[in-house]
Parts: sequence; structure tokens; C-alpha cells
Amino acid sequence: MSTILVTGGAGYIGSHTVVELLNAGYQVISIDDYSNSTPAVYDGIEKICQKKPLIKEIDCTDKLLMSKCFQSNGKIDAVIHFAASKFVGESVEQPLRYYRNNIDSLLTVLELMEEFGVGKLVFSSSCTVYGQAKSLPVTEESPIVPATSPYGNTKQICEEMIRDAIAVTPLNAISLRYFNPIGAHPSALIGELPQGVPQNILPFITQTAIGKRKQLQVFGNDYNTPDGSCIRDYIYVVDLAKAHVAALSRMMANEQKRGYEVFNLGTGRGLSVLELVRAFGEATGVPIPFEIIGRRAGDIEQIWADPSKANRELGWCADTPIHKVLQSAWSWEQRLNERCG
Repeated sequence: MSTILVTGGAGYIGSHTVVELLNAGYQVISIDDYSNSTPAVYDGIEKICQKKPLIKEIDCTDKLLMSKCFQSNGKIDAVIHFAASKFVGESVEQPLRYYRNNIDSLLTVLELMEEFGVGKLVFSSSCTVYGQAKSLPVTEESPIVPATSPYGNTKQICEEMIRDAIAVTPLNAISLRYFNPIGAHPSALIGELPQGVPQNILPFITQTAIGKRKQLQVFGNDYNTPDGSCIRDYIYVVDLAKAHVAALSRMMANEQKRGYEVFNLGTGRGLSVLELVRAFGEATGVPIPFEIIGRRAGDIEQIWADPSKANRELGWCADTPIHKVLQSAWSWEQRLNERCG
């Protein structure tokens, strides 16, 4: 049974991926410092899977503690690296924090993988590496242009670090460039759990629907799009988690065509912010009051994926209907409200 080290395993995407890994029969070591998550997520994972990963509370920039983790847990077969600060707007306000956390954490992981002979890495990348693409949909061959935010720049730099490491070590890696993850596990036992005011749109929508927020704030209605709001490719987090298992299986079976591969993970369909707001109301029967405010620094106007390479090479597809995705998020918000109520 292969052992997979997951950094950021208590986070939003990390926790859903841990579920898929456990259900696929992998042993999982989950590392998190809980800076943007909570250890309570493991209770939900246990209820879903009837088992938990091995849990370690570690900051991935702490090389000494990370080294002890690599050293004391037997043979690690692969690493899935999620641990990073992740909000575009926040990265504009706190760029140095993002460079320190996102780059140092990967550097630590790469150094320890080399030291302990771990040769397989799945990296959590982002469509922000493409900046504002001149041609849509975005393919893996689309140009990497200057990032519009420090967050996007850290993902560009991290991909370059991996590529350079592969050139001189036995490392193999797959970077998965996500578009916009949304939704929650169908059990409503795990989901997105923002701290403070949500930075992502769907938790803001669900918190508005439940009454925690007076109204949704939409950042700009003057973009060059059909309704003036930004367009994104919203992908169900469970579909996204399954892509990590598919990428890992590809590596375990030695089916990579080269030492470093990249895949876009999206639906291939663009949806505007205002369309998403309307779709939520239709899917749940709860209309969302909103106000238009100014544009947010660092936001890209519009982007969506061409996921055909991932569909073909990984045998993976993000095909969950949007209404089911939005209903899953609403069920999760209602469950959170019951816990607090």
C-alpha cells in the first residue's frame, strides 16, 4: 500500500483529496499548520471514509520538523503539495507574506524529497499562471505572461522551481493548474471553511443566503464581458480532488510521457459572477441580494479552460452539473449553521 504525504491536507482542496486518496486505498500522512483550516475537518473525513490519515501539525516552511516527518514515517512514495497562501486580493495587500510562505514551503518539500529519495510530486498550481490570456479557452500551451497578482507569480515561480529541480534530480512531477474550485462534499461533512470575510465568491454567496452577510459584494460590472462581471471556470471540488488521484495513478504506473507534465483542470465552460449568483438562486430557491462595488486589484477579467488534455491523458472529466455543485455548497452552509446554532 503506497504512502502519500499531503501538505495542506486539512485545507479545502486538500481535505477533499485526502478523502479520495483514502477511498482509493492509499495510506495518507496529512500535514497542516491550520493557518487557514481547522483540525476538526478530520472528523468529517473519518465519518466519510471510516478512517483518518496520519495527522501532523507542521508549518511546511519549518525544515527541521518537516525533516523529522519524512524520517519517522517510513517510506513515502509520493507528495501532493497544497500548502500555500491562496487569495489573490490578499496577496496584493501582503505580497511578501505570500512569497515567503508559498516559495519557502515548496523549497523545503523539494529539498527533503531529494534527501529522502521521494521521486513523485503532484503540485497544486493555478490558472493564474496564465495571467490575462489573450486567447480563450486556455490550453497548456498558452503563453505564461506576467502574473496580475503576487499569488499568481508565486505559482509561476514554483512551477519554474520544480522544472529546474527535475533537470538535475530523479524527481518526476505533475502540476495541476486549477481554475475556480467550488462546492462541498455531497455528505456535507467537509467543505470550504473561510476564516473571517470570505475571499472566494461561493462562501460569500452561501453566507449571504443563510443570513450571515447582508448582501453579496460583486467586484466590478464594467469588464468587457456580456454582463460586465468577471468570467471564471467553476469546477466542483470533488471532481478536482479526483484529478489528483488520477495524476498520482499516472505517476505510479510510470505512464508519464516526460518528467514534468502540466494539466489544466476545469470544465471548459465560462460562467460570469452574475450568472453564478442567478444559478445559485435557481438551484436552491434562495435569491441572493447583491451590490456592485469597485474592481478588486489582481483580478483577471475572464478565463476558462480547455481541459481536453486532462480528459484524454488522465481519463478524467469535471462533469458534475452546476446546480448539484451549488446545492452541495448550500447543504454545507446549512450544516455549519446547525452546528453553530
